Order: sequence, then structure tokens, then C-alpha cells
Amino acid sequence: MPRPLHSPEKELRFTRSGQAPGFWLAAAVLASVTVTLLACALYRDVNPQLPHPAWAILPLALALLAGRTAVRLTRHAYLILTPLGIEVFPFFRPAKFMRLVPWAEISAAEMDANLTLLTLHHDAQRSCGLHLSLAPIRADRRELLAKAVAVRVFMPSTRPS
Repeated sequence: MPRPLHSPEKELRFTRSGQAPGFWLAAAVLASVTVTLLACALYRDVNPQLPHPAWAILPLALALLAGRTAVRLTRHAYLILTPLGIEVFPFFRPAKFMRLVPWAEISAAEMDANLTLLTLHHDAQRSCGLHLSLAPIRADRRELLAKAVAVRVFMPSTRPS
């Protein structure tokens, strides 16, 4: 469970909720397979060739795993814009491998036309920086992210004219 925030009004959180629907769908399909296998077990005395009810354990375990992953993607942050900078949380071990990019280190920022890639440049020549995929973020939230970064860091253009 995420910790309570000290001052939530000072930060913007963007989760991986764009990836969650696929996992919710997989969890629903696997749960349906589990129910089907258990329903077949009721008629096993009529037709002994039907699968044993123990086969329902595998799709049930996978459904629970997919559901847990979907909840995690929906609740936990991918990017957090704070007064200090941009916090980037990877999918695996986010507490250990979290990266803070201070605003002072960002000289410019760019977004591609589809709003799927954010590039943070660390120098004026734009020779070093950080590329962040925005695909995990829901499409309707990417425009908000683009505006928030544009306000903080001068961005030449968020969309080509």
C-alpha cells in the first residue's frame, strides 16, 4: 500500500494505468476459464473424459497474478512531478531503482507528435539526456503531462504545427 503523502498539492502523479486494461482483461478471461473448468467437474460422472477440477488451479493462479499486476499498475506511480524534479519509477523494484531528475539539470524537454516519448535534455547541445516512454500512461493524461513539463521547462513545441 502506498504511503500517505505529506503535501499532495505540490506534486503530480502519473501511473501506468495505460497498461492496466490488458491485465484486467487477462484476469477476467482466466477467471472465466477457471469457472468453466470447475463447471465441467460437475458433469465428470456423466463424461469421465472431461478435465479434472485440479486443472482449474493454474488459470486461477494466473488470474490472481494478472489482477494483482493490474492493481499495481493502476495505483503505483510511474512519473511524479515534484518541486525538486521528475521522479521516475521503473516497473521492477521501484523503491530501489527510482531516479530523480532535478529541474536544474534539465535544460530543455521535447515530446514527439504522438505524445508517446518525452526527452529531457541535460545540455544546450542536446547531446545527453533521458528518453522516457509515455506509452504506460493513459493517452488522456499525456497531454496534461506535456503541459505540466512545458510550464516548468521551456519546451519549443509539444506538437508540430
